[in-house]
Amino acid sequence: QVQLVESGGGSAQAGGSLNLSCAASGFTPKDPCMGWFRQAPGKEREGVALISAGGSSTYYVGSVKGRFTISRDNAVNTAYLQMNRLKPEDTAMYYCAAEPLPCELNIDLLGSYTHRGQGTQVTVSS
Repeated sequence: QVQLVESGGGSAQAGGSLNLSCAASGFTPKDPCMGWFRQAPGKEREGVALISAGGSSTYYVGSVKGRFTISRDNAVNTAYLQMNRLKPEDTAMYYCAAEPLPCELNIDLLGSYTHRGQGTQVTVSS
């Protein structure tokens, strides 16, 4: 049974940092493509960051490039989103998403990936 469990959300001041984790289980025999999308009240869902199954390729939405870093450790089946220089506009519910191979490495499709976690709230105050 596939499961994605996020952790690490919370509150931060503008300019601060948060690190999200997504622990995946049930993906066998190969690791999935993984990423994060977010949704804020009254706004459209937005793909934030995506990482290939092996971790060699990463993709970001323009608004977070240079501030956020996605990574993964397949030995512990976990993906991470390090968020630095946070801005109030980063405030949203963040969801981990995963797609078994073969997967479409398109950040705009993250919201349509087969599996998603329960979400973790990120709130950035000015």
